[in-house]
Amino acid sequence: MRYAFVGLGHRAQMYVDALLGDWRDTGTVVALCDTNRTRMDYYVERIGQDVPCFAPDDYVKMLDLCDAVVVATVDATHAHYVVTALEAGKRVIVEKPLTIDAESCAAIAAAAERSTGSLIVTFNYRYSPRNSAVRRLIMEGAIGEITSVHFDWALDTIHGADYFRRWHRAKVNSGGLLVHKSTHHFDLVNWWLAAAAQSVYARGDLRFYGAENARARGLETRPERGQGASGLGSDPFILDISADPRLKRLYLDAEHEDGYIRDQDVFAEGVTIEDNMAVLVHYDNRALLTYSLNAHAPYEGYRAVFNGTGGRIELEVCERAWTPPHAAIDPTAASKEHATGTWEKLVLHQHWKEPQEVPIEQGAGGHGGGDRLLLNDVFRGPDDDPLARQAGYLDGIRSVMVGASANESIRTGRPIHLVDGGTRMADS
Repeated sequence: MRYAFVGLGHRAQMYVDALLGDWRDTGTVVALCDTNRTRMDYYVERIGQDVPCFAPDDYVKMLDLCDAVVVATVDATHAHYVVTALEAGKRVIVEKPLTIDAESCAAIAAAAERSTGSLIVTFNYRYSPRNSAVRRLIMEGAIGEITSVHFDWALDTIHGADYFRRWHRAKVNSGGLLVHKSTHHFDLVNWWLAAAAQSVYARGDLRFYGAENARARGLETRPERGQGASGLGSDPFILDISADPRLKRLYLDAEHEDGYIRDQDVFAEGVTIEDNMAVLVHYDNRALLTYSLNAHAPYEGYRAVFNGTGGRIELEVCERAWTPPHAAIDPTAASKEHATGTWEKLVLHQHWKEPQEVPIEQGAGGHGGGDRLLLNDVFRGPDDDPLARQAGYLDGIRSVMVGASANESIRTGRPIHLVDGGTRMADS
């Protein structure tokens, strides 16, 4: 299969490397498209041979060269590239989130329904062994019918802060963290419960990052960006983009073309997304979800609790036990792979039985082997998977619509009702 890529930031590398490595027998990279030639040149060099490069205005021309397209652009542009590729009958693989709002969800749904092509949304969290283990327990009826879920996610001041120095900091680009990040989490709940959201109520606020919060804490003088900042090397929020060779090549060396600054100060003006969010969701199977996301925690991890008519499941995950103050300066410190003090624990509590810790089988590679399973599904096609981990366009839409409804609830102060299997707001 001939693969083209649109959006050549850091997210594209996993898929490019897969086609250069263990999945090279499934297809080849035949074309690249990005707003920035320097970024495309980085990938041409990585591929090791000349590959045609296209500007966004020539995207339709690029589609003539390929059978499939991997979309990894800025979230707000996903719908344009996805719809255009589907209309051309292509196979589309799109990074989460599928898109950012109700209008573009509707456009993608219409294109997918009339297209001869197909669409996969790459929800890699489904493939993580711990999350798959939860799905298996629920499907087996280990705690009966699920009545409620509590899902608490903590992003630390390494990972969480990074959203506030990139293009994600503007809600018009990313839909905010309730879409860009939480679409992963909402998809997990939709998938775990095999249910669709019916109503969403949310509150959110910017309490830690941004210029106003900085001034309130006495942080009056801040640099506009990390490069050249006087605090570089001592301020844990100032990213040294030149310290990571890949980030340097993709962004610092590419600034002269499009002016995109990858290391903006997290306490600068212009932040329009929230860093504290709380969401209440009611599902069509009567289950309730209480969800919270915090983007300035001192550690990284999550806790998912499931209450059922036959007991309770508790999943607790620590992905990084603490945040070293030099993490923004030393790229190796920001990695969560094999970080010291990490752990995960899955416990089954059944009525009138002693608690049982459920073993979590690990595989090789990122996310406990989950990334390899995802890539295999993308490039070879899914095996007979009883967990149904591969996600299509309706899964992508349902996850986005929970986040988009949460955003609308925050804006209006009222609950938002969803219809058509959680794919559309009732009044839209």
